[in-house]
Amino acid sequence: MIRALVEQANEEKRDWFESLGRGYRYNREQKAYGFELIRESGVRATARILNIPRRTLQRWCRKHQVFVRRCPSWVYEWAERRRKKRTFWQRIGYSYQ
Repeated sequence: MIRALVEQANEEKRDWFESLGRGYRYNREQKAYGFELIRESGVRATARILNIPRRTLQRWCRKHQVFVRRCPSWVYEWAERRRKKRTFWQRIGYSYQ
């Protein structure tokens, strides 16, 4: 059920992207929308959502000097929480393999 909702949201984003311009080349509005999605979700997810090659998005980012982190910010927060849990449990006496 959740997967269906996500697919529906992605389809709406894809339709919006395609409605911004028609033709062989992507226009400025489409690229701006792509950059917005890249900031939210990252390059790989945006490529999947919009059904365009990841290399195209990476080329846009290089050309327009848009810096993209390797992963979203929540991943760093999640990793820090995981590290703290691991040290806590090791201090108590449990060990991770």
